[in-house]
Amino acid sequence: MVARLVIADAPGVKRDTDKERDMIRTGDIIENPVTGERMRFLEASDVTGGEYTLIELTLAPRGFVAMAHMHPYQTETFEVVSGTVTFKVAGETVTAEAGDVVTVEPGQAHKFWNVGETEAVFRTEVRPSLKFEQMVETMFALAADGKTNKKGMPNPIRLAVIAKAYFDDVRLPFPPVALQRLGLALGAPTGRLFGYEQTYAVVPASAPAGLAIAEA
Repeated sequence: MVARLVIADAPGVKRDTDKERDMIRTGDIIENPVTGERMRFLEASDVTGGEYTLIELTLAPRGFVAMAHMHPYQTETFEVVSGTVTFKVAGETVTAEAGDVVTVEPGQAHKFWNVGETEAVFRTEVRPSLKFEQMVETMFALAADGKTNKKGMPNPIRLAVIAKAYFDDVRLPFPPVALQRLGLALGAPTGRLFGYEQTYAVVPASAPAGLAIAEA
């Protein structure tokens, strides 16, 4: 029995094929109970053609992104709608409030967390989309199924499989890229021997906005 993340479908969306059922669509909502992130896809690749993805993220008090990371080929633009969010970008820490905009250029290490006592809401544009939607869906699903640590990260062998598949989307700030490639080249095949895959299956559902877990 494998518990799987259930996406709350956008109103009026019906997914008829396996490919469609595995695809994030505009209006979908996913949630990570470990990091405290709730993500609504305002404009996903199904309408932008992959030019960009626009999300609205609600971050619980003391919520955080799973790890410091960098995107080698994508630009992220964060616009705070409400609450207070602290960003660390390329070694510089800034606290952003409603109306503030923080831009992260390709190759800049960054992370964020909610320093306030109330939810924070911000919109993020990821340009281009690449595999951002599949990656975040996989990480959220694993967290929802209890397959990550308290920082929202899966075990190292499973992480190697995922990280190798999405290496053009996200990397660690360190060690150097060459060492990361070497480690993933060794770790990912081991992970596949354990049965780990680069994605985590999603069961579609017409459900209330939010997250559910189903047994399959």
